[in-house]
Amino acid sequence: MRKIILSLLVVSFSTFKSNAQINLGDKALGALQKGVASFTFSDEDAAKLAKEAVAKMDKENPVAGPKDPYTLRLNRLFLKHKNENGLNLNFKVYKLKEINAFACADGSVRVFQGLLDAMDDNEVLAVIGHEIGHVVNSDTKDAIKAAYRNEALMDAVASQSDKVASVTDGQLGKIGGALLSNAHSRKQESEADLFSYEFMKRNKYNVNAVESAFSILAKMSEGTESTFITRMMSSHPDSKARAEEAKARAQADGLYKPYVRQIKAKVAPKKK
Repeated sequence: MRKIILSLLVVSFSTFKSNAQINLGDKALGALQKGVASFTFSDEDAAKLAKEAVAKMDKENPVAGPKDPYTLRLNRLFLKHKNENGLNLNFKVYKLKEINAFACADGSVRVFQGLLDAMDDNEVLAVIGHEIGHVVNSDTKDAIKAAYRNEALMDAVASQSDKVASVTDGQLGKIGGALLSNAHSRKQESEADLFSYEFMKRNKYNVNAVESAFSILAKMSEGTESTFITRMMSSHPDSKARAEEAKARAQADGLYKPYVRQIKAKVAPKKK
């Protein structure tokens, strides 16, 4: 999309045991005029490119409607955070069963149904808080700039020119694909983990849900080819270390308690 995901498409995230695909296409990303130099590629350019890419993905994937239970749940959780850290965030749900989410430099946040099904409210808050952290820390802007720079300079080298080559529609498509599979550095992931914890703490949510969310992803990471889960688990050699670090932060703050997941039990109908 991560992409939450997240990247100017943090996402950050790819499929989890599903045939559903997100394809930006070669002509999808027309946000920038051909001939724009990578060295003058601004934050505004990055946000504009992200906005067009997400708009295309919204058209190509099933988006939950305004009255859909998944939309109502996401709005209930995050509508009050739409201006988090000065950002202008917008949230939508993709009705796909992947464990996936992403956030973008333009403020778009997309969460897959599969992630909402797998986690309770606090765990979802922790994961999307992590993705928002990538946007706040400019990781998503850096990612799209790097992808653009790589494509443009490849042509410049090939043509033995000292000028940055024009950007074609095909190159823009490749840039979008690179963003979807983007893996952040361990430092960036660790900083986003810390942002997630502080986000939960600042808003008086249960900080122990951070450990729980990463523990869930750690278990899912065993034998999966999901880009999202792999990326979320990539900041440390041991995938369980991030959960342990979240636990250690809660302990240091005197806030640690074994997390009890908020799963509502099904109530059997009363016998007449």
